[in-house]
Amino acid sequence: MKGFIFLSISITTEIIATMLLKLSNGFTVILPTIGVIIGYGLAFYFLSKSLEFIPLSIAYAIWSGVGTALTAILGIIFFSDPINLGVVLGILSIIFGVVMMNVPNVKKAKN
Repeated sequence: MKGFIFLSISITTEIIATMLLKLSNGFTVILPTIGVIIGYGLAFYFLSKSLEFIPLSIAYAIWSGVGTALTAILGIIFFSDPINLGVVLGILSIIFGVVMMNVPNVKKAKN
């Protein structure tokens, strides 16, 4: 459980840092730039802490998959990023892939 808390914090800070990356305008706006540096630093720190409890392949799949899917959704909401069938199918594929990578671990944990 502790590993997934660390992983959730890591994902959250990575998403915030990525959103601030857009606002930093190529690192020309100082406050978002500072937020990017702090956010990614925290994201990698908490990802490394999660790896004490979760296998690398699972933690990284969740981190990158959930981070990518949520960042895409937030980009659509906040930055008017384009949305079409391909984007929706891509996001759903990421979510499906992360779930499928975790199915064997769920079965193992129940036994």
